[in-house]
Amino acid sequence: AVVSTQSTGVSGSDDFTLFLWSPSKSNKPICRMTGHQQLINQVMFSPNGKRIASASFDKSVKVWEGKTGKYISTLRGHVKAVYQVSWSADNKLLVSGSSDSTVKVWCMKTFTLLQDLPGHADEVYTVDWSPCGSRVVSGGKDKVLKIWRS
Repeated sequence: AVVSTQSTGVSGSDDFTLFLWSPSKSNKPICRMTGHQQLINQVMFSPNGKRIASASFDKSVKVWEGKTGKYISTLRGHVKAVYQVSWSADNKLLVSGSSDSTVKVWCMKTFTLLQDLPGHADEVYTVDWSPCGSRVVSGGKDKVLKIWRS
């Protein structure tokens, strides 16, 4: 998985690491980010570029500083692999979807679980926010698309 802001990019790998890049400045990474215990499914910058979230098969989401790659926090609560994350437009919340069939909403100020949204009958493959930020959408192996209201 590779995502970028205008001047910085981040990549996540099946070797459990992430790399922070500034391709306009160098073809060498800014830093190597370690801490996950299994492969990384997705990485995503927050809308303002200040943070990065990484989802992993190790059942966790990790949060990193967007400019330096410095580790900030680990979000734990899923009991199986985390497939995807998505930031709210205001950067205050993060949603995660997991193989454990749950969707979780996390506070990015306190790095704590705000809401646990069970309801899928199987793995949750995708999550996203509505443009207004008041709803989360999730879809998964159960072939159901759910719209969650705050």
